[in-house]
Amino acid sequence: MNALLSVSDKTGIVEFAQALHALGIKLISTGGTAKLLADQGLPVTEVAEVTGFPEMLDGRVKTLHPKVHGGLLARRDVPAHMAALKAHAIDTIDLAVINLYPFEATVAKPGCTLEDAIENIDIGGPAMVRSAAKNWKDVGVITDATQYPQVLAELQASGQLTLATKFALSVAAFNRVAQYDAAISNYLSAISFDETASAPALALFPAQTNSNFIKLQDLRYGENPHQSAAFYRDLHPAPGSLVTAVQLQGKELSYNNIGDADAAWECVKSFDGSVDGAACVIVKHANPCGVAVGTDALQAYSKAFQTDPTSAFGGIIAVNCTLDEAAALQMSKQFIEVLMAPDFTPEALAVFKTKVNVRILKIALPPGGTTDWANGRNATDIKRVGSGLLMQTADNHELTLADLKVVTKVQPTAEQLQDLLFAWKIGKFVKSNAIVFCKGGMTMGVGAGQMSRLDSARIASIKAQAAGLSLTGTAVASDAFFPFRDGLDVVVDAGATCIIQPGGSMRDQEVIDAADERGVAMVFSGVRHFRH
Repeated sequence: MNALLSVSDKTGIVEFAQALHALGIKLISTGGTAKLLADQGLPVTEVAEVTGFPEMLDGRVKTLHPKVHGGLLARRDVPAHMAALKAHAIDTIDLAVINLYPFEATVAKPGCTLEDAIENIDIGGPAMVRSAAKNWKDVGVITDATQYPQVLAELQASGQLTLATKFALSVAAFNRVAQYDAAISNYLSAISFDETASAPALALFPAQTNSNFIKLQDLRYGENPHQSAAFYRDLHPAPGSLVTAVQLQGKELSYNNIGDADAAWECVKSFDGSVDGAACVIVKHANPCGVAVGTDALQAYSKAFQTDPTSAFGGIIAVNCTLDEAAALQMSKQFIEVLMAPDFTPEALAVFKTKVNVRILKIALPPGGTTDWANGRNATDIKRVGSGLLMQTADNHELTLADLKVVTKVQPTAEQLQDLLFAWKIGKFVKSNAIVFCKGGMTMGVGAGQMSRLDSARIASIKAQAAGLSLTGTAVASDAFFPFRDGLDVVVDAGATCIIQPGGSMRDQEVIDAADERGVAMVFSGVRHFRH
């Protein structure tokens, strides 16, 4: 048996080659890999000896030769193929251990030049991978160091790889080539060529986009039972994102569970535990129906639940801190679909042992243990439309006190400013048209997804009334401007004393005058947060 080893990432390659040699497998290699193996005392034949042709063009041409590709592509069950190999003195290659030049890592470096990028486009590697993968019944193709243990285990047990393993390796190999080519296409398609630039300027949205997603699981059905569905993750998921969750107990997640869980998790991630304290978000049908901060998970949950106990039934709960027993005991009194946290105490998990259907997800904090989740957010949002995509940068805008513009005669107090920022943070995650009443670090009424901003304001007020909450002295966030003064009058009539909105309406002055007339404070954020 002959093995060809040509790797850019040399993780584990020496140990793997030593194990192959111990099994009596002949080692063939290229360039730096051959030198590394030889330096370790392994008998290795360089590809140039096999082809009878030296490496040339600074290594650009070394394996693009019939003695390499013939050995990879020849079908052992076709006599004419084997006769052709014999006629041309070509040996079969039974294992191909190949990983590719680090193109993705190269272009990710600040200041990467076009020349550096081009030189890290592998040609011979993908060609060999494709040849070996095409001839999968006869050749085992290994494209990642994580595959070494299984391959060795089978070779040591029986001297050969099973067809099932070789097919799986082939699929993985074609997937890797697809990912590699997609990365090259995405990068080059984003370049606005300028021969005078030291590093190319990259467009935010390339002329062609090629996405790669890995299936995590098939789902029971989609939004409705007559629809099929599956759950995929990014090729390189961000730390602290929903797809990195570990399910600790409960039923299988549904399509709607995952959509609602993502809405809750993204919202709770907007609260930095070291600054804002413990935060809890309760979501129903993709909208927050209760959000609060507190000294601990129990207080945050208790406040969030007060906003809308009716909607919280069967809701999705997310907290930004370790969930302890006290919070778990309170939560367990209600019907919960999904519960998410960065971690759970053993006592908290024990509380839910009898609630076997509750889906409990642990989503680890990003490296460093911080609860500043900025590096775990999506950079872009994508929405499918008929035969196409809409793509945009994600709405990751963070508002600060310095961004606010007070436009009324009444100045908001320091306490009101904090309530306004809290309300604004929640409004970003509520479906448009969004109206959010808040006070003291908790939502008091949420109006979501109505065709009229007036209706959203009325619904928020009705929700608060149903929950027995007084809106007197509350802060209100509107995700977009008030087109007329009537929306402002509705929230002030309900009890609001300060309002935050983007501004930008042709009738802004009319709304400002109304606020002055009603004796309330109003600030403009200068940013709109539509969420469709």
